[in-house]
Amino acid sequence: MNRFDEALRELGLADLHSRIRRFPDATRTAVEAAEAIGCELSQICKSLIFAADGEPVLVLMDGASRVDVELVRKELGVEKVTRAKAEVVRETTGYAIGGVPPFGHRTKTRVLADRSLLGHDVVWAAAGNPHAVFPMAPGDLVTHAGATVVDVREQTRTS
Repeated sequence: MNRFDEALRELGLADLHSRIRRFPDATRTAVEAAEAIGCELSQICKSLIFAADGEPVLVLMDGASRVDVELVRKELGVEKVTRAKAEVVRETTGYAIGGVPPFGHRTKTRVLADRSLLGHDVVWAAAGNPHAVFPMAPGDLVTHAGATVVDVREQTRTS
């Protein structure tokens, strides 16, 4: 049993396993995942690891948006927030970039979920590898990830 399947079982979500969709081609990016599923880009839940003063933090963001690291920095009350390097992502989560699920990680980290995810009935997230995704109601996803709902989405500027 792989790490993600174990996490589903531990969270009482074993029935979710039957709803995982697998694809022959990788869905490493939100665009690839949305195209493969046939959903809106904003229905993809990206699981992104950042380093906040050197400590890993997971940010869950809709696939159509970008994380504003300054808003994350303010939310966490830290000096500096940067994207985590690939080896830190794997070490922290146990998964490679492109397959990081919103829960079931190797280590416990602080989790922030952008409020934009809550605008959908269902969102799709990586299921532990770049070829698999699963659907979940965003409120349930936030609960199972142990996330705090925040506003950390980069705002588009209009001139």
